[in-house]
Amino acid sequence: MKDNSFIGERIEKIRAALPQGVTLIAVSKYHPVESIEVAYCAGQRDFGESKAQDLVKKYQELPKDIKWHFIGHLQSNKIKYIAPFVHLIHSIDSYRLLQEVDRHAAKAGRRIPCLLQIHIAQEDTKFGLTPDECIELLEKGEWHSLQNIEIHGLMCMASNTDNEKQIAEEFAAVKELFNRIKELYFKERSEFNILSAGMSDDYPIAIQHGSTHIRVGSGIFCK
Repeated sequence: MKDNSFIGERIEKIRAALPQGVTLIAVSKYHPVESIEVAYCAGQRDFGESKAQDLVKKYQELPKDIKWHFIGHLQSNKIKYIAPFVHLIHSIDSYRLLQEVDRHAAKAGRRIPCLLQIHIAQEDTKFGLTPDECIELLEKGEWHSLQNIEIHGLMCMASNTDNEKQIAEEFAAVKELFNRIKELYFKERSEFNILSAGMSDDYPIAIQHGSTHIRVGSGIFCK
């Protein structure tokens, strides 16, 4: 049997170093149920998946007190599969997608928390709204009519680079955007309090710049 004991040890080590109020999301995409079970036994409850079909399968097989985060590019035709149970959708990159989540959340009898994904990285391969597009979406105000979603904050991915100065500047820019949006559109809404930023290689920098949720995959599951 494969020795997965290091998974629990990694989780405990990361958690011990996290500031109070920072949530660790174990990115379990690409990893089997058996590995997730080890993390679960170590006390981990927040897990991230990027494909709807994988998320549904794992939801069906694993304990129901797990909080499932959808962190990948979300296709409209897949929302209906995750709407009944998803804890938080990190990757809203258009108003149309927000509308579709609202529609399926209504069918499921839920209000689904969502994050607006910001494209800050110097890479064309990343999805997300530019800061200007995000402000434009919120300024139009159409989202106020959506009764079955709640916007809880922002998500971003920094550039895949060894240049820590660049990474820090990108995270700082998103934190500045977060503060601006909070002041302009969510000043009286306490639920707007999440900045999902930082992965295995850069989460310490993200935390320095206000991240409340870090997404760690290889740093937990890969030897």
